[in-house]
Amino acid sequence: MSRQPSRRWHDMLHLTRQPAASWHRARIREELKERRAARTWCHRLSETADILFSLSRAHHDGFPVRSLPCMPAPYYALAYPYMLAKYTSRWGFYQIAARLAGAPDYYLVREVVNPSKSTKLSEVATRHKIDQVKFERACRRLLRIWPLPP
Repeated sequence: MSRQPSRRWHDMLHLTRQPAASWHRARIREELKERRAARTWCHRLSETADILFSLSRAHHDGFPVRSLPCMPAPYYALAYPYMLAKYTSRWGFYQIAARLAGAPDYYLVREVVNPSKSTKLSEVATRHKIDQVKFERACRRLLRIWPLPP
């Protein structure tokens, strides 16, 4: 994945910049642990995409904690597009859910956490000062039809 498309993609996501390399290192360690625990090919692909996302986000935030793998490895050739689809889909999901929940500034909701986890939904609602009940209801309805990669 070349530097420019990754930069443009992260700029589009416009996630809150994390101020410390330690935050990024902790996310990468977490994702590596989950990758080692993955048992199925699909789960390993998803976890690999999470690692790539964490690495590319660290680079984007100015903390090149580790190098990004080059594209030639066949596994990464699948993981990069999977990562783009997974996180772009989540980003769009949260914007639509915030709009459905009546958030006046729905376009400012920039999140990529897993919406299948109810604890994450309440965190997002709180972070963006959205009515939690309305937001969680909108997310549950949207999850029925929104194509989210695992």
